[in-house]
Amino acid sequence: MKPEHYIEQVIDIARDAGETIRDIYQRGTFQREVKSDNTPVTSADLAAHHIITSALMVLTPDIPVLSEEDANISFAEREDWQRYWLVDPLDGTGEFIAGSGDFSVIIALVEHNRPIMGVVYVPMTEVCYYAIAGLGAYKRHGEAELRIRSRYIETDDSSLRLAVSRRQDPQSVIKLFHQHKHCELVTLGGAALKSCLVAEGRADCYVRIGPTGEWDTGAAQIILEEAGGEIMDLELQPLTYNERESLVNPNFIVVGAPHLEWDKILVGG
Repeated sequence: MKPEHYIEQVIDIARDAGETIRDIYQRGTFQREVKSDNTPVTSADLAAHHIITSALMVLTPDIPVLSEEDANISFAEREDWQRYWLVDPLDGTGEFIAGSGDFSVIIALVEHNRPIMGVVYVPMTEVCYYAIAGLGAYKRHGEAELRIRSRYIETDDSSLRLAVSRRQDPQSVIKLFHQHKHCELVTLGGAALKSCLVAEGRADCYVRIGPTGEWDTGAAQIILEEAGGEIMDLELQPLTYNERESLVNPNFIVVGAPHLEWDKILVGG
């Protein structure tokens, strides 16, 4: 079955998980633990995980699911997967705990180590970003839907709008660019949400320094690519999926205008 045949069901699954997350968030009664990698997990993460994985197993029983909250699957088992679901039930757990509202539900379909479909649903605004390879990227809010595109920048001399975290020292990002480059900051929490800002042209670039998982970028990558952008590591190579034992991404950069000479824009490029 082609991805376009079940994109609406996947959006519904993400929305169902998002509604549960929103309910827990608004009640303010959630349990919090620290995982073995020293990152937080809450009862909202786990509730969304169970909703998504159960629904996907019913929708496509022949397609395995890799979720952040159940990622202890060896590469020996994963490496033969030709197609699988890649899920972050709650991207932005730190933002959820902090009460900013900047968090999302992420579901991607990966085929031959490349995302071919992605959904990013934002529970607190009920906005959904989605894309299918070759069919464009879209933003939906209620009944309104529009095709999104990243912002075209004519030359490397243009100023850049950088998406940065609310809890990040902006200088840690600005120093990655040559000093002559003028940077305007756009603050928002959540890795996927900042990537979607770039995809819809509200920011030009997002640099992530620090650990993330492949589930953090899968859906955002196809949304960006279909909108005209790219996600690359800091050596400007494409991110890869399910090609090694570790599921940890390298540091990466999200760009809306891939044609620019990013090797010259970045310090050390």
